[in-house]
Amino acid sequence: MRFAVSGLLLDACVLGALSNAPNYGYELTQKTQSLLDISESTLYPVLRRLQKDDLLSTYDEPYEGRNRRYYEITDKGLDALAKYREDWQEFKKSIDTFVKGGVKK
Repeated sequence: MRFAVSGLLLDACVLGALSNAPNYGYELTQKTQSLLDISESTLYPVLRRLQKDDLLSTYDEPYEGRNRRYYEITDKGLDALAKYREDWQEFKKSIDTFVKGGVKK
């Protein structure tokens, strides 16, 4: 069973995936789909939104007669990712408490 991924969580995942190196859209989609239950059409609007918010930049490189669009995290994106990581730790701790039965009256 896989859990649904919300918009903010998907933003954090994409930024995290791009924090080590730029990647082109199709490969990023394939990597994301190997870990999360999302459709290919889900990721491209996220990439466009993150780019619009200046969290990602893009550049094109030729590959076998075509251009590949690469996505790269910006400094603003790295700052957002740091905040997402902090928020994730707090959220994860809360969920772990529930899942492990630690909530009592």
